[in-house]
Amino acid sequence: MLDTLSLLEEWQFPSVARRQVEVLQVNLGYRCNLQCLHCHVDASPGRSEMMERNVIEDIVRFLEKGDIKTLDLTGGAPEMNIHFCYLVESAKALGVHVIDRCNLTIFEEPGYKELANFLALNEVEVVASLPCYLEDNVDKQRGRGTFAASIKGLLRLNSLGYGKPMSGLVLNLVYNPQGPALPPPQAALESDYRRHLTEKFGIEFNQLFTLTNMPIKRFGSMLVSKGEFEGYMQLLNNAYSSDNLESLMCRNQLSVDWQGFVYDCDFNQMLNLPLQREGKSRWHLSDLAGGMLEGEAVVVKGHCYGCAAGQGSSCGGALEG
Repeated sequence: MLDTLSLLEEWQFPSVARRQVEVLQVNLGYRCNLQCLHCHVDASPGRSEMMERNVIEDIVRFLEKGDIKTLDLTGGAPEMNIHFCYLVESAKALGVHVIDRCNLTIFEEPGYKELANFLALNEVEVVASLPCYLEDNVDKQRGRGTFAASIKGLLRLNSLGYGKPMSGLVLNLVYNPQGPALPPPQAALESDYRRHLTEKFGIEFNQLFTLTNMPIKRFGSMLVSKGEFEGYMQLLNNAYSSDNLESLMCRNQLSVDWQGFVYDCDFNQMLNLPLQREGKSRWHLSDLAGGMLEGEAVVVKGHCYGCAAGQGSSCGGALEG
C-alpha cells in the first residue's frame, strides 16, 4: 500500500486550536468483517490489532473524570472487540452517550445475532455506513451481497424502534462518494435516501451524514496508483471554505487508537500523527487529565482539506447546512 503522508505534507493548511474535549472517539481495533474500497483505516478480516482489557479500563477511568459527553466507538467493526459490550455498559452507567459506528452487515455474522437487541437495550446511537441507496454501487464498494445484508440490518434495527419517531433510538446513515469527488449537498441527498429506502423497503432513519473520502490509507493509495491524487487534492483545496474551521471535529474531539495512544482525529491516527504537546513524543490516554488540551494546536496536514471543503465533513456529517 502506498503511503500518502509525504504528499500531504506538501499542502499547507491553516492552524487550528483545540477547545475542551467533549467527544472521545475510540478505535477498538482494525479487524472488520468487510474490506471496503473507501476505508481510511485499511480494516479487513485479516487485521489482528484489537484493544485489550487494560486499555478498555483506561478508557473507563478517563470517562469517570466526567468531562466527556459522548463516547464514539469505531473500528474496523467495533463490535468485533470482545470487550465492546463491557465498555458500552460502563459508559452508559456513567451517563455518557454512546455511538456505535456500525457497518450493518455485522448482524449477519455468527455470534452477533443478539447485537441489535443489546444496542437497543442500552440506547446506543447507531451510525450506520450505507455508501449509497443503490445495490450495485454498494456492492461495488463493499463486496457482493453487502447491500442486501445492510438492508436486513436496517430492518432489524427498525423492528426494535431505531429511526422511529419518539422511540429515543437514533439511527443515522453515512454516505461516502464512490470515487474522487465531493459529496453532494447533504439535505438533498438525505431526501433521496429517505424516499428510496422508504418506498422500496419501508426503512426509516433519523439523519443522513455525508462524509468526504480522505486521501489516506486504502483510498489514498488507490488515488496515487491511478494518478488521481494531485487532482483530488486540488479539488479539495479549491473547495476549501474558511467558514468550516470553527466547526472542525478536531476542536472538541480526541481520538484513541487500539493501544490507548491519542491523536487529534481518526485520520491523524491512521497517518501515525500523534497528539503533539510538550513532555512526550507520544501521549497515552492514561497520561492525560480532562480539560488539559484547550488552546493547544491540532496537527494539520493536507488531508485536513477533506474536512473543510465544500459543506465540510465530520463524523457527524456536513458542517454547513
